[in-house]
Amino acid sequence: MKPPSQLRCTCGKVHLQVEGAPIVSVECCCNSCRMAGARLETLPSAPRILEPHGATRFVLYRKDRVHFQEGTSHLKELRLTPEAKTRRVVATCCNTPVFLEFENGHWLSLYGGLWPEGTLPRLEMRTMASDLPPGVVLPEDVPNGKTQPFPFFVKLLGAWIMMGFRSPKLTFIHGTLHF
Repeated sequence: MKPPSQLRCTCGKVHLQVEGAPIVSVECCCNSCRMAGARLETLPSAPRILEPHGATRFVLYRKDRVHFQEGTSHLKELRLTPEAKTRRVVATCCNTPVFLEFENGHWLSLYGGLWPEGTLPRLEMRTMASDLPPGVVLPEDVPNGKTQPFPFFVKLLGAWIMMGFRSPKLTFIHGTLHF
């Protein structure tokens, strides 16, 4: 089954299109993603973000392959600290997390909840499993990297090479999510 190229927030006001195959499909277990996920899940009507074992599901795409078509006025950013190098962007119309962006990165980590049921790309690996609290047991269905595994970096580097070492800037997000 071919994954959809049209993605939306829960209420449908924010539309984006992705083209081509993703860089990689992962679950991140890092402390920051778990902390942000727990905070974002407290927003009114927010969808579930954290998996039962605490990971956050992402599908990484090259920035030049993600096109926002409608609803960018609803997008606001959340940084866990003012000096954080990452921002999580949320559709405030329905509090749907849309993506995580690393400062100067060439990719977007799109939240798995954007995909219609049954169309989310197959999980390839988990990252940062060493950050999970003691006693959390991960399924053995994919590699569970204690950090970001080498294949993760190879895929990101390959995508950056294909982009001509460019890192496009997203200039349409104007505002901070406060709660």
